[in-house]
Amino acid sequence: MNNRRSFLKAAGMGLATLQLNPAQLLAQTSPSFTFDYWLWIRPNIKESEAQIKKKLQSYKEAGVRGLFFENYSKKHFQLTKELGMEAHRWMWTMNRGEKELLENHPEYYAVSRSGKSCATNPPYVGYYRFLCPSHPDVPKYLEEKAREQLAMDDVDGLHLDYIRYPDVILPVSLWENYNLDQSTELADYDFCYSKYSKEAFLKETGIDIDKVQRPEQSLSWRAFRYGQITKVVNRICEVAKEYQKPVTAAVFPTPDLARRIVRQDWPMWNLSAVFPMIYHGFYKEPIHWIGTAVEEGVNSLKGKYPLYAGLYLPDFKNLNELEQTIRLAKTKGAAGVSLFGESEFDAPTIQLLQKLR
Repeated sequence: MNNRRSFLKAAGMGLATLQLNPAQLLAQTSPSFTFDYWLWIRPNIKESEAQIKKKLQSYKEAGVRGLFFENYSKKHFQLTKELGMEAHRWMWTMNRGEKELLENHPEYYAVSRSGKSCATNPPYVGYYRFLCPSHPDVPKYLEEKAREQLAMDDVDGLHLDYIRYPDVILPVSLWENYNLDQSTELADYDFCYSKYSKEAFLKETGIDIDKVQRPEQSLSWRAFRYGQITKVVNRICEVAKEYQKPVTAAVFPTPDLARRIVRQDWPMWNLSAVFPMIYHGFYKEPIHWIGTAVEEGVNSLKGKYPLYAGLYLPDFKNLNELEQTIRLAKTKGAAGVSLFGESEFDAPTIQLLQKLR
């Protein structure tokens, strides 16, 4: 299965030493905390144990606290834990393209304002198979998927990705690639207008969205959709308490941007920590904007939980820019940074992290 970052790349653009459980560590807000590093990783199951150990040891020495693994690999998870780092399962949430699910439950999928289902007509790319959070069976289905991961002894926590609706507006760098002008919200990319969403909205507000002349401009409709995703997240967070494990999420860069382009109101979520993907190159912004985004996120959270600035390595021209950005993120109140790169994290990058511990 491809992922969002592969999607963006294809479009031309270019992670504990205290004796505490992960939830306590993530919630730690005392002045003595260190600036933590996290990595988003795709485990290579073909690697030997010696190769994995060597790589993980370099991360440990650089001050990496934990890794988000996109797929489950027993040897990767166990070796990470043996070295004293946290191993979290990075889980696709609303975007679920399993063949069995598509075939047996097409009614689970989100529908655009133009009436197109993600089950049969996914927007942008073929793997954009987003579920409808208002379908009565979808939250339970996602709870079961979360439990499958949380129940595993070597999984320290759950990291939610694609916890949103499809992009009603793409990062500006992608408009040309899809021959789109998304200055306004286009019907094919505005979700979810399934019968389940409409019925739930009518029951909650008394408003029939089909009778609203410009539904994309309805503030009540927007707030309803924020709330539907929030309910899914907070349900998973409540379940995680049974396993005494933290839930974190990869989210869009700032609260305002997240609400506007993917209906994602992450300051309202009951997470243990949040990891905004502040990928400045995708939005054609300078590195200074990363500090602005961190500050907005930290101010919005008001100490509810820590924020880690997600950085996309290919967006940086050199290590000096990366160093500037990490220092800026720390100054603006980030509890650390999380790094993602299409290739392996090279030695100079690891050395820089060690230097900035």
